[in-house]
Amino acid sequence: MTSRDPGSDKARPIPQARAGRSEHVDRWNDDVGDESSFDADGASWDDDFVVDTRRRGKRFAAAGRSRAAQPTLAPAHHVPASEPARPAARQAPSGPLYEEDADYVPGQARGRRTDPGPDARPNARPNASPDARPDARPGARPNVRPDDGRGYAGEPPTRGPRPPRRRSRARRRGIIAVILLVVLAWIAFMVWVPLNAWGNVTRVDDAPAGARPAATAGHNYLLVGSDGRDGLTPEQQKQLNASGGDIGKRTDSIILVHVSEHGGKPALISIPRDSYVPIPGYRSNKINASFAFGGAKLLVATVEQATGIRIDGYVEIGFGGFASVVDSLGGVDVCVPFDMNDAYAAINLKKGCQTLDGPTALGYVRARHSDPRGDIGRAERQRQFLGAILKKAVTPSTVLVPSSYKGFADAAAKGLEVGQDTQMTDAVRVLQTLRGVDGGDTLSLVVPIANAAYQTPNAGVAVKWNTTEALALFAMIKNDQPMTVAPAGTVPGS
Repeated sequence: MTSRDPGSDKARPIPQARAGRSEHVDRWNDDVGDESSFDADGASWDDDFVVDTRRRGKRFAAAGRSRAAQPTLAPAHHVPASEPARPAARQAPSGPLYEEDADYVPGQARGRRTDPGPDARPNARPNASPDARPDARPGARPNVRPDDGRGYAGEPPTRGPRPPRRRSRARRRGIIAVILLVVLAWIAFMVWVPLNAWGNVTRVDDAPAGARPAATAGHNYLLVGSDGRDGLTPEQQKQLNASGGDIGKRTDSIILVHVSEHGGKPALISIPRDSYVPIPGYRSNKINASFAFGGAKLLVATVEQATGIRIDGYVEIGFGGFASVVDSLGGVDVCVPFDMNDAYAAINLKKGCQTLDGPTALGYVRARHSDPRGDIGRAERQRQFLGAILKKAVTPSTVLVPSSYKGFADAAAKGLEVGQDTQMTDAVRVLQTLRGVDGGDTLSLVVPIANAAYQTPNAGVAVKWNTTEALALFAMIKNDQPMTVAPAGTVPGS
């Protein structure tokens, strides 16, 4: 076994090859520098040193120096054997290159230069990183890694740290999910409210017995406003001025609703309640007497027999239901055509547009003694007010406020009675037709009248239809002929 040199375990300083030629080399001359440019070991003082602790460095000879005097060196950058040999480094001229090197003594630690000098890059910071060498290639990036993501060491930061994207994406997804849930919940609420209300309406038997007119194109419904007092306490009857009066259940309004399937406008045709017509099983009488004699079933049979039109659905609203619907909307705006002081209807209204509450609205649509046109004028006001109710019901103040929306639906359902075979789609068609009255999308008509003060043998003064014009109107409805203007005789005074 051979003995080892006791000094061989010591770490050896190895000069590191330069990253590039110094920009000051061009100022140097071709003469070989004097001995003062090297330290005691023979290495250039301008070299940076690394430590080869594992002694894996290769030996090479610097230009102008003998191999024997050169220590074991390890190049900072490995040069493949296939590359040509680099030319010998040019030696610095004698004497110091910078003024601060004038007092340099070989063998002592050499301080770093702090003055950037006139040729330094303008964006370089003073006292930059030790790895930012002053003799680096102009414009070259310092041989360091980014320290904090804000730029390379020795350079001004270009931008701040990026925000965490995962957190922002998760937050954005959470917000979108919440919005979708709210929208879905709102849609579900909007659908559930009318379905729940429709399930609470009262069903009545409206299908007449015996032979009925054949079904035709289009949809025809009977909309009835009754003075029924069922479910009203004495106090409520007094408040609505519904106490006393005629014995039995009577109608205050009878409206035939026609919805065309051939592109014509929907129509509301008022049938005066004092119309003198034949009643099945009874002698001729005022049409509202059929409702008192046999309820919805006999009323439908009477209308079908008098008009020849098959009724596809039946909708009835009573005293209490009408007033509750108006109050659930916070009142309804209506323009009163003239001063109305009617003790029978318990109203005293001045001409002009105003908001009516439930009891006042009920008196407004029932009044006929204060209207010079009697039942004709009352039927017109009823169509007008029903259109105003539906207009108020679809406003944002009702639809977008959950309590108002549900309150209106519940009040309407409480006061409604529908036929056994009447579907929710039938009720929707009726409501849409009523809504179109105010905007002119629905024709507001009345059965043609020949005599509004016809003296009957058994029922007093009644309303007699104009048979020719009435039959022409009913024929148009049975054949579902599109109506865009009012037929002859359907607008009183025209």
